[in-house]
Amino acid sequence: MKFVIQRVAHASVTVDGVVTGKIGKGFLVLIGVAESDTKEIADKMIRKMINLRIFEDENGKTNVNLSDVKGELLLVSQFTLYADCRKGNRPSFTKAGGPDMANAMYEYIISECKKQVPVVETGSFGADMKVELLNDGPFTILLDSDEIC
Repeated sequence: MKFVIQRVAHASVTVDGVVTGKIGKGFLVLIGVAESDTKEIADKMIRKMINLRIFEDENGKTNVNLSDVKGELLLVSQFTLYADCRKGNRPSFTKAGGPDMANAMYEYIISECKKQVPVVETGSFGADMKVELLNDGPFTILLDSDEIC
C-alpha cells in the first residue's frame, strides 16, 4: 500500500464537472493498493498518516499532527502509484490490486478514517478525476507499507 500525503491549504476533486470532495487545511492523500494488501496493513498506514507531525507549531517547527490543527482529509484512489516503468515506455500496472479488491480496501480506509477524523472527503473510485490543491509548503510524504509495516 502506498499513500502520497500532501499537506494542503485546500484541495478538491471533480468528476464530470461535479465536486465530489472538498477540504480546507489538511491532507490530500493519494492511495495505491497492491494485491497483497490487507486491512491490518491499512490500519498501520492510517495510524501512521493521522499521527504524522508535519504541521507547524507556535514556534514554526513541524511538530503537530492532523488532529492538533483540526485538519481534514481528502482521500483519492490512484492505482497508478503501482506503475512499473522498468521496461519500455509504457508503464505496467500488474502490481496494483484488482478493481474489486482495491475498491473494497479504499472503502475500508475511508470508513476507518471517518472514525478518527471529523471531516473526510473522497474522490470517486475508478473515475476520471480532476484534482486541485494548494500544497502547503510544499510538503509531500510518501508512505510505503513495504517500509513501515
